[in-house]
Amino acid sequence: MTRESATLPNFTPAPVPAETSAATHLLLIPSYNPGPKVYDTVRAARQEWMPVWVVVDGSTDGTTEGLRRMASDDPGLRVIVLPENGGKGAAVLHGIEQAAVLGFTHVLTMDSDGQHPSAMIPEFMAVSSARPEAMILGMPVFDSSAPSVRVRGRKVSNWWANLETLWTGIGDSLFGFRVYPIAPLIRVMRGQRWMRRFDFDPEAVVRMAWAGVPPVNVPAPVKYFRPEEGGVSHFKYLRDNVLLTWMHTRLFCGFLVRLPALAMRRLKSSRR
Repeated sequence: MTRESATLPNFTPAPVPAETSAATHLLLIPSYNPGPKVYDTVRAARQEWMPVWVVVDGSTDGTTEGLRRMASDDPGLRVIVLPENGGKGAAVLHGIEQAAVLGFTHVLTMDSDGQHPSAMIPEFMAVSSARPEAMILGMPVFDSSAPSVRVRGRKVSNWWANLETLWTGIGDSLFGFRVYPIAPLIRVMRGQRWMRRFDFDPEAVVRMAWAGVPPVNVPAPVKYFRPEEGGVSHFKYLRDNVLLTWMHTRLFCGFLVRLPALAMRRLKSSRR
């Protein structure tokens, strides 16, 4: 037994109020080598919502067995284990394809590392229920724990995402705490081979906006944990910025092709 799973305390999920569960809205957590912090993330998510699915994306850090133990004691938690790492987007696609078969219509995605505000899960689900045609995007509210290079760098991606959608209102393109309508997200992802890794979050909002899914922005706090606090980051500055640059190059070319249609849509919207 691995160290992480051996030291996992007994897990007894708290009762989840009826209003925080749904037959249409699913909470999905893609997870790749998150360290023990994932257990706190999943516990906090289960306090707020049912069902919760964790898609283990080829993790090798020993957390898979710990998550399976949690799920064995909790009917509101499901753990899906992928044999090898395919990337965040690939894990999300795998989960939502199974969710669609079971009749779920919306999915809230959140990271496994504890950065996202689990206490806001019911609020995001409620906004989605009121606006089922929309994608509900978290607008990160940073505290002093946020690395300044990450805060400054995301402004560039946000500017490009808004240009590529003709300023339809994407508040933040990178924050992964958001609710998607499942059917259009599956269509967008199946229609091309990109957005399977770190590029998933920004490319998803751009392509969903192109597909006519409006954004609704909701402020949400984000917390960055230091390594000594159990924080794990898979962000590689050079590698991931090259990936984002290539992604925005592709998206800008797609934007130019779609520009007449997007401009017409914006014009019609402004007249309403």
